[in-house]
Amino acid sequence: MAKFLLWCILLVLCWPLALLALIAYPFVWLLLLPFRLVGIAVGGALELVGAVIFLPVRVLRAI
Repeated sequence: MAKFLLWCILLVLCWPLALLALIAYPFVWLLLLPFRLVGIAVGGALELVGAVIFLPVRVLRAI
């Protein structure tokens, strides 16, 4: 909702820039999509490493 309100303010202040932002947004989203996927993969790998490291502690705590 905040993005929409900021875009409305930009539309009132400078409508050509607001229209350019509206057209460019999908292309920027597509350009940044691979970085988002890499971030998800790296986050999952780090979660796996953390789970493997803390597994002995969880096993000992369960005893």
